[in-house]
Amino acid sequence: MVSAATVAAPVALPVKKLDGSDVGSSASISLRVADEDTANGLVHRYLVMVRQNARQGNASTLTRSEVRGGGRKPYKQKGSGNARRGSRRSPLMPGGGISFGPKPRDWSISMNKKERKLACATALQSAAADMLVCDDFGALEAVSTKGLVASLAAMGVQEGEKVLLVVNEANEKLYLSGRNLPTLAINTANAVQVYDVLNADRIVVEQSALAYLNEWFGESQA
Repeated sequence: MVSAATVAAPVALPVKKLDGSDVGSSASISLRVADEDTANGLVHRYLVMVRQNARQGNASTLTRSEVRGGGRKPYKQKGSGNARRGSRRSPLMPGGGISFGPKPRDWSISMNKKERKLACATALQSAAADMLVCDDFGALEAVSTKGLVASLAAMGVQEGEKVLLVVNEANEKLYLSGRNLPTLAINTANAVQVYDVLNADRIVVEQSALAYLNEWFGESQA
C-alpha cells in the first residue's frame, strides 16, 4: 500500500499577512499522497489507531474473589424461604462482585511508520482547498486572545469555524493566546495530528511551516 503513492499536483494557496492583507508572493502545496483507491482506507486506519491509542484502558471492577467480606454464610441453608446463599460476594447480591466486568488492558494498536506518514500527507493534501498561508506568528507582540481572534477573522476565518494553526515551532505567546478557544487547535509542523486536520474547517499554515511540510511530505520523500 505504501508503494502505491504519487506526488499530488501543486495546489495554489492564498497568502496573507496577519492583518488580512494580501502578500505579493504565492505559495503552493504538493505532497506525496496515497493512491486514490487506497487513500480513504489508509487515512481511516491511521485515525482509528490514533483514537484507539488514546484510550487509557484503566477501567477496573472487582470480581467476587476481590470483594471485601462475605466469609460468613448470610443465613441458614433452609427454612428462610430465600434462595440458598454461601456468600454475600456473589454477583447476584448487592455489593457483590461483578461478572465479566472490565479490567485494565492495553488498547493500543500499531501501524507502519511509512504508512502513518503517507496517511498524514494524504489528509493534508486533501484539505488544501480549506488551507491558507500566513506570516509567522512570531511577530505577535503580546499574549492576546482578542488579537488572535481578530487576526484570524481578518484572514477570512468565519465565526464558529474549527481552525487548525500549523506553526513551524512552538510559540508560547500564540499558545497562551489561543488555549481557551474551543474551536482552535495548534500543531507544530513536525507533529501534525491527523485528527485535527480532518476535524478542521479551516487550516492556517505559517509560511515556514508550509516549507517544512512540502519538504518532509513532498516529492523528495518518494
